[in-house]
Amino acid sequence: MIHPGVYAACHVKQLKEAQVPQVPQTFFDALAVRTWCALALAALGRAREEIDAINVYPVADGDTGTNLYLTLESACAAVEAAFAGHGTGTGPAGTPGIPTVADAARAMAHGALIGARGNSGTILAQLLRGMAQVLAAEADGGSAGVDGPGLCLALRHAADAARQAVAHPVEGTVLTVASAAADAATAADGDCGTVARAAYEGASAALAATPGQLAVLGRAGVVDAGGRGLVTVLGALVETFRGEAPGGGTTGGAGAARVRVPARSEVVEARPAPDGPDECADVVSGSAFEVIYLLEAEDAAVARLRERLDGLGDSLVVVGGDGLWNVHVHVDDAGAAVEAGVEAGRPYRIRITHFGAGDVHTGGGRPPRERVQRAVVAVVPGEGLAGLYGEAGATTVLARPGEPPASGELVEAVRRAHAREVVLLPNDADLRHTAAAAAEQARSEGIRVALIPTRSAVQGIAALAVHEPERRFDEDVVAMTSAAGATRYAELAVAERQSWTMAGICQTGDVLGLIDGDVAVIGSDVTATAEAVIDRMLQAGGEMVTLVLGDEAPESIAAHLEGRVREGYLAVDTVVYRGGRQGALLLIGVE
Repeated sequence: MIHPGVYAACHVKQLKEAQVPQVPQTFFDALAVRTWCALALAALGRAREEIDAINVYPVADGDTGTNLYLTLESACAAVEAAFAGHGTGTGPAGTPGIPTVADAARAMAHGALIGARGNSGTILAQLLRGMAQVLAAEADGGSAGVDGPGLCLALRHAADAARQAVAHPVEGTVLTVASAAADAATAADGDCGTVARAAYEGASAALAATPGQLAVLGRAGVVDAGGRGLVTVLGALVETFRGEAPGGGTTGGAGAARVRVPARSEVVEARPAPDGPDECADVVSGSAFEVIYLLEAEDAAVARLRERLDGLGDSLVVVGGDGLWNVHVHVDDAGAAVEAGVEAGRPYRIRITHFGAGDVHTGGGRPPRERVQRAVVAVVPGEGLAGLYGEAGATTVLARPGEPPASGELVEAVRRAHAREVVLLPNDADLRHTAAAAAEQARSEGIRVALIPTRSAVQGIAALAVHEPERRFDEDVVAMTSAAGATRYAELAVAERQSWTMAGICQTGDVLGLIDGDVAVIGSDVTATAEAVIDRMLQAGGEMVTLVLGDEAPESIAAHLEGRVREGYLAVDTVVYRGGRQGALLLIGVE
């Protein structure tokens, strides 16, 4: 477990290195955006564990603080990139190296959008986007910065935008806290510091009242975790304009801790037990999976997607605009949620997390942060396989062609799995060192990790098929490793240029059949090449052929190859999956 002080110290150092001004800001300009982001990130780093610990709604998976931190970290990185891009140029009023407030605000919003994690992180991204739209509009109107009334408008627009992004808004959540902050800011009269302080106080009061609005919070004796995170972010806004956090000290420390968390006994005495299902309607999400992805799509397609996903699950939040969206939903059918995104546009950076039984808080006295015993984390090359692995209970990391995941992404996936023991499937020979580094990092955090060196997604499918969480960890790992090792793998790809291969010289556009990583067949027709590859693989025997079709594979290839195997190899079964945009035309496994 990473101590919150490590986050804080790290980002205070980054703050100094970036030369972010520590003096109070007068107007909401680009420097204020930068300062606020950095202070808020450091404050969330200090408060992360506390926020994680009180996370009971909509799913008690104990990661709200971490998700908010990672979302804001992405926003900060984008703002720093905007400043770096102006390092040799000229900013407002001839100021060297300073972007406009519009550039900084848009960078903040975009960074949060592409880096949003979890339900609360996705809502925070929309709050920042709402603020950025007002800040950018003011700047486009010729203003170098926004004053107090402009900040009021930004907070109001942010709260409204966040509420509109949630399919079924629930009171007693971060939405309530954001609305209260906007209401208090609107009633204030003064500069940015005065408005920010009013927003913070209004949010704090609303946060303290959340246990009385949401039954699951009342039973657990905690305030809303997402709202607690927003109060921390608003505390950093006060510090940006006043030079000191509310109540003195640092944001996220003593100042932010003044919001009182009621004791469980007090809540039980103050609120009678619910009598029927209606009073429990706001308890928790009961879905099995959390699905998150970025989506490139038109507005009309996103409107249809909202309706489709709303019928599939709950906790639906769709944020963004201008062709780029972040989609978050809790569902029982992860594959259907991904397929809905494919129908709407181009989904990518797909993350599917399986909620273990120990993660769902039912108000029966179970601890909100109970880890599951064991989980599987797998790298997958396409959206279809992400759904397949997710339905089998794995936490997935999507690897798009030319975009292999970094070790940090794998570590984060291991954390999201929220398990004491994790089996890691890299499913790519080129990821073995990356996966090994991620495994070591996770082990240093107290998680038991076994790395199975799967070299293809079909080997991962074979390993997942024999996975039994009830077995001893070592026995399970041995069984999964054996199944993966007994699976020969192949893929079909198109040659991008003339080249020498193990099978001879290929020309641009030739179809290449790679077996166990080496080119074994060169052909001109996809189906004929696939036949030749399967024949070679089955010469050494086999009981099952697995086919994973890419989006660009011919429509008829699956039925043709199934018939070919059925007629030529009587004792061999065939199973077909659709992998989506997976890079390869076809993945083949023989076991």
